[in-house]
Amino acid sequence: MTDTQDGFEDWLRAHLPERGLRSKGSAVLDVLLTQPRRASFASSAELAALAGVNTATVTRTAQALGFAGWPALQQELRARYLSALSAPEVAAEHHTSAAPAAASLRRDLDSLALLARRLDRSAVRKVAEAVARARHTVVVADGSYAAVGIAFAHNARLAGYNITAVTSGDAQLANVIAALTSQDTLIAISFWRLYESTVLAAGEAHARGAKVFALTDAASPALTDAANDVLIVPAEGVAFFPSLTAGMAAVQAIVAELATLDPERTKRAIEAAEAQWDRFGLLHRRPQPR
Repeated sequence: MTDTQDGFEDWLRAHLPERGLRSKGSAVLDVLLTQPRRASFASSAELAALAGVNTATVTRTAQALGFAGWPALQQELRARYLSALSAPEVAAEHHTSAAPAAASLRRDLDSLALLARRLDRSAVRKVAEAVARARHTVVVADGSYAAVGIAFAHNARLAGYNITAVTSGDAQLANVIAALTSQDTLIAISFWRLYESTVLAAGEAHARGAKVFALTDAASPALTDAANDVLIVPAEGVAFFPSLTAGMAAVQAIVAELATLDPERTKRAIEAAEAQWDRFGLLHRRPQPR
């Protein structure tokens, strides 16, 4: 068994209630552990048939493991299953010969609907409040996930807050982390197989007393242990790469929340930025004086 599989089993078993599961719930758990691929893509009825139980037992087992139901458990289960695969293997799982563009759009629409139903609003508020109180907020997002981190930092900065995006796991990241204190906040953004530098940055920030939040589709234990809160965001695509659509929507939701915490501060910051855009002649279309 590989380390990744060990991690998968450890994650599931960590959700077991103290008294364990009843025999039928254990049958469901056994399918999840031994047939993660089939379970990752199965309906509750299909999973019930594999386990030899009824669909209500699948729902109760998911709830006993700490999830709202089978769809919520399956979301993270599939994310963890896909994180164990290489890019070519992920592409093979998602292979479709018909209308890939349409399939991609449908997947993103489904992910946004899932995010709208399951995103913890209190956690969003908590992230926004931590950014508002922080002396400095650092957003760590590497690779293609940098797009999400850059958009987040750009808009939060426009809202009047001291926030920096670090988008490469190199000396800059090490230097920024070295300066963090208990007055600061770090937001780690990473999906699929996760970047080691992002996980390490979260752990180091936590050790320095900073508040740490993570946006991910399936947090590793190291990331979970370091974070004050983890926001689970669907990121499955239809090709060899994850989708960033739901991740972008999640950070936009945080910034929208942030902008309401101190409206006057945000108003002043936006007006100051607008004046500089005008002074630098940045925009093709400029607002006309009323």
